[in-house]
Amino acid sequence: MADYDLAIIGGGLNGVSMARDAAGRGLRVILLEQGDLASGASGASTRLVHGDLSLLEAGRLWRVRTQLAERALWLKNAPHLVRPTRFAIPFHPDARPPWLLRAGLLLYDRLGAATASPGSCTVDVTHHPIGNPLKRPFGIAFEYSDCLVDDSRLVVLTALDAAERGAAIRTGARCVRAERTDIWRLVVIDRGHRQVITARALANTAGAWTPSVTETTLRQPPPRQVSATQVSQIIVRRLFDTDHVYVFQHSDGRLIFASPLERDFTLVGTVAHAFAGDPAIVAMPAADVAYLCDAVSRYLREPLHPADVVRAVSGVTLIAAQGAGGVPPDGMLLLDSRRRWAPLVTMFGGEITTSRRRAERAVSLLTPFYPMSPRWTARASLPGGDFVWDRFDLEVDAARERWPFLSEAQAQRLVGAYGSRLPAVLVGAKRRDDLGQAFGPELTAAEVRYLMTKEWARFPDDVLWRRSKLGLTMEARDREALAAFMAAA
Repeated sequence: MADYDLAIIGGGLNGVSMARDAAGRGLRVILLEQGDLASGASGASTRLVHGDLSLLEAGRLWRVRTQLAERALWLKNAPHLVRPTRFAIPFHPDARPPWLLRAGLLLYDRLGAATASPGSCTVDVTHHPIGNPLKRPFGIAFEYSDCLVDDSRLVVLTALDAAERGAAIRTGARCVRAERTDIWRLVVIDRGHRQVITARALANTAGAWTPSVTETTLRQPPPRQVSATQVSQIIVRRLFDTDHVYVFQHSDGRLIFASPLERDFTLVGTVAHAFAGDPAIVAMPAADVAYLCDAVSRYLREPLHPADVVRAVSGVTLIAAQGAGGVPPDGMLLLDSRRRWAPLVTMFGGEITTSRRRAERAVSLLTPFYPMSPRWTARASLPGGDFVWDRFDLEVDAARERWPFLSEAQAQRLVGAYGSRLPAVLVGAKRRDDLGQAFGPELTAAEVRYLMTKEWARFPDDVLWRRSKLGLTMEARDREALAAFMAAA
């Protein structure tokens, strides 16, 4: 008998979502990630859980409706990670006409009626905080509701839920060879140790590495009609005082999002172009930085310059050939189920918003090969998400009442990261000193220990950029202290 029912290569959002779904249906699952969870494109996204307005403009109403239905599920099942936010599209005379924007957003409201969020409206920005950072010619903006998400924590908590349902999550484990008969025989290098495992089915969810895994590890032809695309954003100091996400229409018609990030920063993106090379070595071209700065500077009083960029964020994703109307599909899902051979599922690309649904479809492809429980993820919250989404502020107040040494900002960050599982992180602390060594004003030894023992953090970057975004503000001396602490632990 095989060691596992399903082995998964790749610890991005697709891989961990599939592991969670399969483990919850009763399958024995192992996930192999050569680096850290969310270390590829899954941790370099726009952080939006939304319906794609460009798809709405292209007339793909059913797909937008599906996205908005999934948005409602994320609000219900991950209220600590997925936060409802108001978006604002300032009207530019050289861009889409006002009637088109207003009509599109009214349709958007109708398609997303399952979420009890405020509808769209027209705002006079000359008498509204939205207008404070804008240049004076802008008279109106169109406001609507959507959501933001902490993308890398979404990956980690999905993996955590998979593990708690029985899945084995192995980071630092690289599958170097796979032999296929009626089962899969995988040779794995797990943190320097060679191991052989067997599985009844295999899923290749290696993201940008999918073609190379297919060719070199599985020794099969890579997927056809697939292109690699580099997607990039920039992080700058906070550009505006409101909590809105600004949607800027650039001169080429592309929508550029500027969203609040970690209180003191703004994430601006995205720009995308074809990519060739090693996905592990991705650098944002200077022309892309300038493009995003130009898009923002068309609207804001204070122009944005490349020198203002604090950090560039890039990832490589695979995009399947465009379908009808020139619109790419929501990722690619392939099943190779040749007779007498163990099945192979290949999944790559797609949006954050529909990742749960995509994984559900992928696991369902395996139902002819062995019995499993019915679909379930639409009804189950992620770890820490067992409260109603509009009670987030009350959860923050309750945390401050229980741990009075937390500031408002600290409580918001911790509840946003751990939700109702915060007591497991703070381990009964009565005073700040009970949390152990401090690494700057935010991070403590207690939190780092939790991340190492429960969330697979091994190195400082795992903590500072994927389990949190504290790398944006942490001083060099605190980074060194954190590295020494984690090495000793």
